[in-house]
Parts: sequence; C-alpha cells; structure tokens
Amino acid sequence: MPGRFSFPVSSMPQSAPKQDPLSLDPSLTPKAWREAFAASGRLHVPGILTADSAARLHAALTIDTPWSGVVGVEKKLWTLPLDGPGALSQADDAALDRQVAEETRAGFGFRFDNFRVSDEVEAGRREGRLLEAAYDLINGEAFLGFVRDLTGDERPEYCDCQATRYRPGHFLTEHDDHADGKNRLYAYVLNLTPQWRSDWGGLLLFLDGDGHVAEGYTPSFNALNIFRVPQKHAVSYVTPHAAVPRLSLTGWIRTRG
Repeated sequence: MPGRFSFPVSSMPQSAPKQDPLSLDPSLTPKAWREAFAASGRLHVPGILTADSAARLHAALTIDTPWSGVVGVEKKLWTLPLDGPGALSQADDAALDRQVAEETRAGFGFRFDNFRVSDEVEAGRREGRLLEAAYDLINGEAFLGFVRDLTGDERPEYCDCQATRYRPGHFLTEHDDHADGKNRLYAYVLNLTPQWRSDWGGLLLFLDGDGHVAEGYTPSFNALNIFRVPQKHAVSYVTPHAAVPRLSLTGWIRTRG
C-alpha cells in the first residue's frame, strides 16, 4: 500500500484523576462453564459486568474516547487521524478502501477505529478516562481469577487492552492470533453496543478446517467472548445499513513467559 496513507498518531496530554472502579457481576459462576469452554476452546458469557459498569463503559466509548482509524494489510499498519490535520478526504478514503480490498483478497487485513488503552496506561499517560479503570479491572485478580476458574489454566498473568469501533465498511479478515514471543493464551472481546442486529455484520466468526463458519457470536451488549489462541476467526464486514457503531474492548490474556 502506498506510503501516502501513513500518518502520525497525535500525542496525549498527561494527568491522572482518579476513576471509580468497575466491577464484574458477582453472580458469575466460571467453574460451572469450564467443561463447555474446554469442548471448543471458546465461550460467550452474557452479563459479564454489573449493569452500571457496562452502561458507564458504553458512555465512555461513545463520548470520551479519542479514536483513530487503523488499517492493516499483512504486516503493514497505518494509523489515520479521523479529523483535523492529516484526515483523509472523502476521495482519498474511498481510494484507501479500494487498495485495502485489493491487497486483502488473498491475505490478512483489517480496517476499524481504535484507541490503544494499554499503550497509554503503560506509558504513564493516565487522564482519568473510564477506560483506564477498565484496564485496571481486567488486570486485577477479579478478572484474571475468573479466567483461571473458567479455563482451568493457572498461567494467565496480565491482559492488554484496546477500544475498538467498527463502522460501516470495517472488517477483520481470517487469522488465528498466534504471534511468536507474545505469550498469548486467550483472546477476549468485551462487547459494549446496547443494540445490534446480526444482519448488520460485525459478527465474531470461528472457522473450521474447511473454511466453514463453525460458530458465530453476535456482539451482544455486556457479553464477554473469550477463546483459546490459536484459533481461526474473523469479524464480518459491517454493512452500510448498520445503525450504530460496534463498540468493544479487546485484547489478549497473556503469561509473562
């Protein structure tokens, strides 16, 4: 893909106001679901957060997240400002879509919006966003203990996290999440769109050895999708008639090696 679509990421101001904590639903019973998870290495868990926590996170993703566009083709990655200096014109955006389509026909590619929560927190750039509290939650014992109880695996030690937003035309092609040296044990998607229709696209699809869809998860509000790495999956193309963005927090559950 031509270099004209390569743009810098905006810098973030530094401050650290305190956020109220977020909570998992205390009625969850992960050990009861261990057998179901073991059967396929994946699980859809509804009601993962308390209702208040889920509502607050949805609001944060809607009004308080500094989104950038992100495009990947094979091992190339471009970050795109969505407004202001460097933002693409409508014509250039359409040209980018055509290039991505051409270059992903026989390989890996994606396009969506994101905000790398882990990068900001781990660099010490806390600004009091609720997404920082989400990072703290998934790296705390409540969530990591939930994962250990669900999987029967004592290795999970930490999680990374990014906020993702899929708008019409966005997608993520087939891949399995394996990356040498990254120590990825499981992947997770915390879905935070209050209403979503399956015919809008944006489904998390798991693929079998013949390329058929073995199972698909609609991004139901306040549901956790968790699955073992490696495992072939994709996010289906979001259609032009999708009425709202598909919002989530995603990342990998890892061991330090």
